[in-house]
Amino acid sequence: MYMSIITVVGAGVMASALCFPARDNGHEVRLVGTPLDREIIDNCRKNGRHITLKRRMPNGIHYFQFEGFEEAVEGADLLIGGVSSFGVEWFLREVLAVIPDDLPVLSVTKGMFDTPEGGLICYPEYYEGKLGGRSMSLNAIGGPCTSYELADRHHSAVFFCGRDMGVLRRLKSILETDYYHISLSTDVRGIECAVALKNAYALGVTLAVGLAERECGEGCDLHYNPQAALFGQSIREMRMLLKMAGCADDNIITGAGDLYVTIFGGRTRHLGTLLGRGISFAKAMELLDGVTLESVVIAKRTASALKTLIKKGMASPADFPLLLHIDDIIGNGAPVNIPWKSFESEARRD
Repeated sequence: MYMSIITVVGAGVMASALCFPARDNGHEVRLVGTPLDREIIDNCRKNGRHITLKRRMPNGIHYFQFEGFEEAVEGADLLIGGVSSFGVEWFLREVLAVIPDDLPVLSVTKGMFDTPEGGLICYPEYYEGKLGGRSMSLNAIGGPCTSYELADRHHSAVFFCGRDMGVLRRLKSILETDYYHISLSTDVRGIECAVALKNAYALGVTLAVGLAERECGEGCDLHYNPQAALFGQSIREMRMLLKMAGCADDNIITGAGDLYVTIFGGRTRHLGTLLGRGISFAKAMELLDGVTLESVVIAKRTASALKTLIKKGMASPADFPLLLHIDDIIGNGAPVNIPWKSFESEARRD
């Protein structure tokens, strides 16, 4: 295998976990911290341990604070973007705007924007629109993969998406291992919107965890039937949203897998649990120290697009009861009151 030089910008847990397959394949890896990652980079330099991923990083990684970005990107064959969705503008301004056009980019940032017309666009599309016609290869990773398990080399299956299948095949050859399995797709919006939508719906599914605890007490046996019902309704609504966004609806497979992973832990599960217990959204956010959650942002943006389409007569509120209830909780402080009856349907095959 040809050894590549991979520059990773952003020392968060997911981008840092990608250093494991990259180093396992013998590539030179340069991990560059954002201005928010100074402590992470300092600690990795000191003892090789990542303080948020809570793993010892592979040997041979070169660590840079962002002041050293110019040196870190020199001669690189691939740039991996590892900022959170709240760093999109920073990444566009400080990284994409200054790198050469022939350096392919692979982003791990999950998220999307709603448009005034009621559309949904993913971050690679947003970058393309902001880069003024520059001919850059902007690719992204989507799928059910937690950083901790990837760093532990557990089997993980993801999609790389981008405009050029040839480029995607090259990126796959650089990063695939016997535990990191990569499928490819040129439906960039489909993959990226699917894995962004799961953030909003993971919040919806985990309401059932809090509802069970409200009934039986914290630490009680989980009630899986309500979670499964909410999971199923989430898939139904996500599939329709993908079609409305102009995506192939079979991307729901990727979104479903990512939804499954997300409901088992993290801040989104914590928030959904608090809300299900009967705590108001405002109080729950206070208990979470006011942290801005991607699930909340995605839910707001998706509901905004949907409500625009409803006003235009291009969508029916009856098809999206769960998303609209989540939006009511977040936007209006409504108490959790799952609209179970509205999930019922009739199907006839003639």
